[in-house]
Amino acid sequence: MGKIVLLMGKSTTGKDTVYKNLLEKHILDLKKVVLYTTRPMRDKEENGVQYYFCDEEGYQKFLNDRKIIEGRTYDTCYGPWRYFTVDDGQIDLSLGSFLMIGTLEAYESMKEYFGADKVVPVYIEISDRIRMERAMHRENKQEHPKYDEMCRRYLADEEDFSEEKIKEAGITRRFNNEGSIDQILGEITSYLKDMGV
Repeated sequence: MGKIVLLMGKSTTGKDTVYKNLLEKHILDLKKVVLYTTRPMRDKEENGVQYYFCDEEGYQKFLNDRKIIEGRTYDTCYGPWRYFTVDDGQIDLSLGSFLMIGTLEAYESMKEYFGADKVVPVYIEISDRIRMERAMHRENKQEHPKYDEMCRRYLADEEDFSEEKIKEAGITRRFNNEGSIDQILGEITSYLKDMGV
């Protein structure tokens, strides 16, 4: 029986890069789970790759059909954006272990849905200065930068990933992503093997 590896951390801590490398290098043969969102697609994103993009009506249908495993809504400068995991057949632990990106709230919901012994948290962090530099760099590359939303998200992360909430979720192991990608991948891989992934 497989497990769900849930990558967590504030925005621009490198979760997407770690996620991509864990999948592409076939480390531990983790399988991909694609989340859903109602936010607009960013430049160079593809439906079904980074996310499944849907509208509010699609979200409400999943909700009414009781297909949403976990979800969160961000009140952005451009209206509410939802991110959620759907019970759409992607996660079948009899087929192996799966890799996801989420929040502390997602971690709690996934434990409740699948069982605490089936969900392995991987908390990634970097310094605030590097986070801000990365956020600016990423936003500068967009055709239509949304600096107001970047700042809102940065501040919201301070609350969403407060030390108190991290402690309440039982997160004790953290991974610093200020070194090389090979370094953090090695640390995470070793940890996941210890956790039975």
